[in-house]
Amino acid sequence: MYDSDKRKLLSALSHGAIFFSTTFISVGLPIALLIISDDPVVKDNAKESINFHFNVWLYGTILAALFFLLGWLVLPLVILLPLAGLGYLLHWGLTIFAIIKVLDNPDTPFRYPLIFRVF
Repeated sequence: MYDSDKRKLLSALSHGAIFFSTTFISVGLPIALLIISDDPVVKDNAKESINFHFNVWLYGTILAALFFLLGWLVLPLVILLPLAGLGYLLHWGLTIFAIIKVLDNPDTPFRYPLIFRVF
């Protein structure tokens, strides 16, 4: 059996790492947990967190490119700004939801809805 408190802490840290920054540094913690942990649930949560990081970067890059290409037009900005705000709320909201879920049920890895999974 695995230590439930340790599992909760490491799983929550894995998902919460994205709060440190949205740069490549924040993905280092889930990668380290994936490498050093022997707990299968912590490993699954770390993989899911890494996948979520990749999705946040992908969608951020797409929005940044659209802002760059269409930012001089007023109408696209009316659409892009609320879309960016919605993405920001989803990013933070899903992360908070993931942390709550892994703390409530530490024996089940959290799966983010509607993301592309590389790992």
